[in-house]
Amino acid sequence: QALLVESGGGLVQPGGSLRLSCAASGFTLDYYATGWFRQAPGKEREGISCITRGAGSTYYKNSVKGRFTISRDNAKNTVYLQMNSLKPEDTAVYYCATSRQCSYSAPDFGSWGQGTQVTVSA
Repeated sequence: QALLVESGGGLVQPGGSLRLSCAASGFTLDYYATGWFRQAPGKEREGISCITRGAGSTYYKNSVKGRFTISRDNAKNTVYLQMNSLKPEDTAVYYCATSRQCSYSAPDFGSWGQGTQVTVSA
């Protein structure tokens, strides 16, 4: 059974850092593009970063470019999202999901994790 599990969320002060993990089981993550999405209360789910299958090209929305870094460890079958210089507006539930190719559109993605809460507050 294909499964994605996110972890690493929590409460952090503005300017702090967190590293989110997206661990896959039942399939090989390297065969798919993996995207990170977030959803704040009352807002639509927003795609913020993606890493392609194979070569691992990376993409970032302007809102997180220069602060967030997506990466993949094939040996651990896990994709990471390193988040630095966090801001209160980064507060959301963060999800990872897989697709054949990268995009920022949630309907393009099939398998989803359960999400992990990130709260940025003083």
